[in-house]
Formats: sequence, C-alpha cells, structure tokens
Amino acid sequence: MSVGLTRSRFINALRCYASYALNRLGSARFVRHTPLFVSVEPSAVCQLRCPACPVGLSGEAGLGHTWKRSVSTAVWVTPGSGLMSRDLWERVLSQIKDSAWVVQFYFQGEPLLNKDLPLMIREAHDAGLYTIVSTNAQAMTPELAKALVSAGLDRIIISMDGLTQETYEAYRVGGSLDQCKAALRWLQEAKSVCQSEAGLTIELQVLRLKSNEHEWRAFRKEYKALGADRLVFKTAQLYDYRHGHPLMPSDPRYRRYEQHEDGLWYRKPLGKGCFRVWSGVVIAANGDVLPCCYDKDHAHAYGNINDASLRELFSGPAARTFRTQALLQTPQICQECWK
Repeated sequence: MSVGLTRSRFINALRCYASYALNRLGSARFVRHTPLFVSVEPSAVCQLRCPACPVGLSGEAGLGHTWKRSVSTAVWVTPGSGLMSRDLWERVLSQIKDSAWVVQFYFQGEPLLNKDLPLMIREAHDAGLYTIVSTNAQAMTPELAKALVSAGLDRIIISMDGLTQETYEAYRVGGSLDQCKAALRWLQEAKSVCQSEAGLTIELQVLRLKSNEHEWRAFRKEYKALGADRLVFKTAQLYDYRHGHPLMPSDPRYRRYEQHEDGLWYRKPLGKGCFRVWSGVVIAANGDVLPCCYDKDHAHAYGNINDASLRELFSGPAARTFRTQALLQTPQICQECWK
C-alpha cells in the first residue's frame, strides 16, 4: 500500500488500535483518534438497477436525471443533485489528509458520474492517501481512464458478474458487458501510456451468484486476458431472502444465509466487536457521516460534516452509542453485515 507514512498518521493509527482494544476489554468508552479509512460518496445516483442495491431498487434513474451512454462517450445530461460538491469534498479532504490512510471513492451510487472524480483522486493522492474507486464501469471512456490513471489512482474495482450478457445482466440490470470489457481494456492502455503514474491495480470483482456459478472457473482463467491484475470473488448480500432467493448460489460455502428447520433462511451468525466502526466512516454525498457501508438509509448517522467537524462527530454521542451497541452486535445493520 503506497501511503505517505507521516508521524501524525502513525500516531493516529496507534490511538485507533489502542482505543479498540480498550473498548473490547470494557475499560474505556472514548476515542482520541480520527478514521484511518474514509469512504467518500462522489455520487448518490446510479444508471443500473441491481436487485440487491438500495439505489437500484429505488427504480429511479437518479433524482430526475437522464443517462446516455455509447462506447465512445458517457454524459450525465443534467448534473446537480446527488453529486458531492467541490466545497464538500474540500472540507472532507482538509479534515482527513493528515490522519487517514485510505480514501475509497464509493458508497452506494456510481462514482464515475461525478465529473470531478479525477481531480478528487489527484488531490487525495497528492496528500499521500491511498485511493480506491469501485465502479460498474458503464460511464468509463478512454479519456476518463487516462484521467484516472494520470490522477494517481492506486486501485480500481470493476464489478463484472458474468462472462455473457445474459449472466452479467442477471444482476447488473441495465448494464452492458461489452462496455465493462472495454473499460478494462482502456484502463490497461492508459497504464501503458502513463507509465510514470502506472501504479494502478485493476481489480475484477465478481459476486458469487446462482446465475454465474458455472463461470467461476472461467473467470479464474480469463481475468488477466480481460485486462485485470487481480480477481476477487465476493458473496452477495440479498434482500427478501427469508424464503430463498433465485440469485443465491448452490454451494452453501458461498452464501451469507442458511436454512433452518422451519424452512426459512437466516443470516449466518458473525462475531461481535467490528473493528471497522473504530477505524473508518462513510461520508455520504450530502455530508452525512455514517458508521459503515451497511448504513444504507443513514439511520445511524453521527451527524453531518457541514454542521460539525469529523473529529467532533467521530467521538460524539451518536458515535459512542453506536459503537457500544456494535460490541453487542445489536444494530440491525451489524446483523446484516458480512465482514
């Protein structure tokens, strides 16, 4: 990980791990650090209708906007609402640049829809932060690929859940597999052109689904030929799973759910005391500061960074209450989590 190691980052990390250890022992209920990992949401809207995504399930193209795409051009026709503003990003960066280690540009919406994303990445990179983008790649163009690489992006995660259009769109509803493949090619080409900034790792991420389980072996054989440097399989979070789900894979090792004697499906139990709520936060496009990526509805927001500093919110009463509950795994979002 190419993070600019500084004294302030090192001390912040020590405080984070110490706070977590003390809280697990029950001897302290406070924090003296700020997040090491910050997930920033450049866009709260998306072009696709993925069946296990709250944005996709909303059934709207994104706050009244219109999306147009072709192989050569991608245009967000009427930008505005749902995108993180430059002022908000600058406020966030000023408060994380000296203490955080990693910034991920993703939460629920599609980050490439924000035209300022390359600039945001460049500014985070120049501040010594390790940068990650996770995308469906439907808005990628050759020019954007070059801009992302030139900005110093460290890792990009491309979601591609099928090797045919049929298996791909079983989950990525409204998406194009050919566009996804083209995005991988453009990124590799950009790495070749921008050799001085070519530290980018291209990661192909595949959800383990019933629709694509016959392709898992082929993914392992083909991911490098597709243009990826790494391949990561991920289990899928599903909604309305109590009576089963058509996308649930056959192999129980790759399901987040198990069937009980009553015939219903339940979440597999997890351990308690998640480190993520001590080490990271999500900052949504509207400025809400959330405990983690499972707080899809902002139900446990610590507050809004437009109204208070991140340090105040991260150590404030809402954050302390949530962390205390998380030690017992009582919040619903903790019960739905898959660490």
